[in-house]
Amino acid sequence: MTTPQDKPANPKFSSGPTTKFPGWSLQAMNTESLGRSHRASAEKAKLNKVITDSKALLGIPDDYIVGILPGSDTGAFELAMWNLLGERAVDILSWESFGGGWLSDIKNQLNLKNINSHTADYGELPNLTKVDCDNDVVFTWNGTTSGVRVPNGDWITEDRKGLTLCDATSAVFAMEMPWPKLDVTTWSWQKVLGGEGGHGMIALSPRAVNRLETYTPAWPLPKIFRLTKSGKLIDGIFKGATINTPSMLAVEDQLAALAWADTIGGLSSLIERSQKNLAVIEHFVEKSDWLAFLCEEASLRSSTSICLKIKDPWFTDATDDEQRKVVKQIGDLLAAENVAYDIGGYRDAPPGLRIWGGATVETTDIQALLPWLDWAYDTIKHA
Repeated sequence: MTTPQDKPANPKFSSGPTTKFPGWSLQAMNTESLGRSHRASAEKAKLNKVITDSKALLGIPDDYIVGILPGSDTGAFELAMWNLLGERAVDILSWESFGGGWLSDIKNQLNLKNINSHTADYGELPNLTKVDCDNDVVFTWNGTTSGVRVPNGDWITEDRKGLTLCDATSAVFAMEMPWPKLDVTTWSWQKVLGGEGGHGMIALSPRAVNRLETYTPAWPLPKIFRLTKSGKLIDGIFKGATINTPSMLAVEDQLAALAWADTIGGLSSLIERSQKNLAVIEHFVEKSDWLAFLCEEASLRSSTSICLKIKDPWFTDATDDEQRKVVKQIGDLLAAENVAYDIGGYRDAPPGLRIWGGATVETTDIQALLPWLDWAYDTIKHA
């Protein structure tokens, strides 16, 4: 097969940390806050600006509160579960590795017994009509390792008695979120806006705040997880007084990403950019004789973590170890050509490829990448 001539200008297609926004440079970043205490007034104001700008960009309701937490999305979501679960039964949805992790923690770490588990294989979604919203509901909005997302929030009832806890780290800034249906939502900086890792964010509805102030879990909470003191919300966390020391360089980086999002037209433009990336890949896969989507149902496909499987019998007839070897060879070959970095599927997922299609990825780079996928697969198959 003829080697393609054009290469992506930016070969970074990792699903986390994701690529920086177009035009990003370290030299252009404000670094006056470096070496200062995050408790200083100017630096605390920067942390609060991340909160207010994120809330405004995402269209989060005024009566919701937003805060910055340690430990990326994982830390934020664990904190939410440890603070809020246990008052009532839990419905947990799991269809990929992160949902599976939340299910494991609920069962084996929190030791909750009254659990309804709704599971599905990679590439599929559980039956949402069976979810009991009078229980607390725990779910990921977008399965980062499977490329499957919930299509909307219609299945969440308006008059629910339980809380909804949503891990939305690869969904916010790229998908419409029905905020009135979401009581607890977490995400991280290093996903759709391409920020630096280590920091998570949480948005809480008034119902979630009420739970925090009226319910005390049966288990002890480490200091880094505590959102209340003497039965009252520690409101400073939601005004820029973080639980532990943040990286001010990461804060400056996130402020730059939020400013970029504003200059291109805000949330609608971010969503449109991601949808265009998915559309280009869908057009390519439709004509491919060896690639298919891990998520076969188009309405459930993620536009950020775009997961592909190989349908060629030469590949599917091989053992799992042999398949993973081929996927690694594809990734290594493309990386050696400086065409694509980090596009192998997640380690727990079925062998395949995963291309990040979030808003910081240029559609022209994905268009340039796709012919190289054919070239790499053909090269390895006929080696």
